[in-house]
Amino acid sequence: MIKVTTLFSGSSGNCTLMRSENTAILIDSGKNCKAVCEGLGSLGMDISDISAIFITHEHRDHISALDVMMRKCPIPIHVTSPSAPEVCRMRSAAENAVIHKGVLFEEKVGDLTVRSFALPHDSAAHVGYTVLDVDGDKAGLATDMGFPTVDALENLTGCRQIVLEANHDVDMLRRGPYPEFLKARVLGRGGHLSNTDSAKLCTRLAQSGTESICLAHLSAENNTPDIALDTVKGALDAVNAHPILKIAARYTATEL
Repeated sequence: MIKVTTLFSGSSGNCTLMRSENTAILIDSGKNCKAVCEGLGSLGMDISDISAIFITHEHRDHISALDVMMRKCPIPIHVTSPSAPEVCRMRSAAENAVIHKGVLFEEKVGDLTVRSFALPHDSAAHVGYTVLDVDGDKAGLATDMGFPTVDALENLTGCRQIVLEANHDVDMLRRGPYPEFLKARVLGRGGHLSNTDSAKLCTRLAQSGTESICLAHLSAENNTPDIALDTVKGALDAVNAHPILKIAARYTATEL
């Protein structure tokens, strides 16, 4: 079975570990190499245990550790062609990049099969991922999405475990300290997923059999773990669905 662990999550950096008994991959590598190595070390792992890194998009909080990581331990970096120019500005990352044409691809890494799917975000391209092991266990990740899409629902359906964005509480954001242009960006169709929209996806996914959901990429200014959990749990209770719910810690590992 696939084990899913967020090493850290939020605007300061994002990195998620997915592993089977024989293969380990990272989805994104933000923050810095030290943080990634410390996160892996807390699980008894080393960067050399990672077989590949899959990038969702080119924003810095998802790729900022790559340059030092690649100089420390070269690892194949899988990235879509629209996001590749920014990722490949870092020479060490460019030397290890596996560039996939367009945004949809499937890649076999050890005993894991990784598939991408498109998500709406204000980046050159943005994808979520599903990961399937040889026994048919399936996990998924979808963050940095402006609104819940049919593609996201269809691809995440059947996942036993999911890392899903619950970025902001709309009322907190509207009353909060962000300038108006930034509020508009977050609330826009290329922005981030609200607690309420995340809850809508969670209910559909739980009803289709998802057992564990980790709410991720919470805003430090416009959300709290309690508000995110209460919003999602309320929607799940309304349809009598009760998956395990967790919050991805901002700076430390969270295992689903």
